[in-house]
Amino acid sequence: MKYNDILIEGANRLNINLTDTQIEQFNIYYNMLIEWNKKFNLTSITEEKDVIVKHFLDSIAITKIMDISKLNSIIDVGTGAGFPGIPLKIIYPNLSVLLVDSLNKRINFLLEVIENLSLINIECIHSRAEDLGNNNLYREKYDLCVSRAVADLSILSEYCLPFVKCEGYFVSYKSSKAIDEINSSKNAIRILGGNIEESSSVQIPFSDISRTFVVIKKDEITPKKYPRKAGKPKKNPL
Repeated sequence: MKYNDILIEGANRLNINLTDTQIEQFNIYYNMLIEWNKKFNLTSITEEKDVIVKHFLDSIAITKIMDISKLNSIIDVGTGAGFPGIPLKIIYPNLSVLLVDSLNKRINFLLEVIENLSLINIECIHSRAEDLGNNNLYREKYDLCVSRAVADLSILSEYCLPFVKCEGYFVSYKSSKAIDEINSSKNAIRILGGNIEESSSVQIPFSDISRTFVVIKKDEITPKKYPRKAGKPKKNPL
């Protein structure tokens, strides 16, 4: 099966019909990822099929549990090489997207990707989430916060929930083994103004990977003392 066929069929299984422009954007994105990865580490996943399945399809699998087309704004915290934010922007070009990462090299890569893919209404910021979450320009401004970052859910929630509007959502991309982590994070999430609405598993096409999406609804304004100063959430989780 050709790589583009895997991308097209995989997206179809997620109820997404890719246009020729979107297919071309994913191809450019892949080539840039591999080229930049030679200079510094963006991803350990480099085989084309693996990138399509484990990065592209995984990023957009959230569409199985949430109608992204109804949203106006998304922030991707700890975006790394742009996952899931850039694949979601490709699929939903009308979305306003903010990509946040603490490593400037990644931001430089993302800026070039955005230019080469001719994406508009998308911004990259070099910052720690703890700092940006206390900036009123970004605090409680987004319909949805997403994160594939590897951190405990209680820590991630302190990073992410401050960005979300009341009645908005934070969705964390977790593995199928996240049940204990979900249970132990409920108190922290409540303190931050949210509650876990559901956790849903989605099978990633062309793989045996089961992705768990933890859907957290923001019910109340996050207390002003959160997020705490850089390093505090990780050192002393709620």
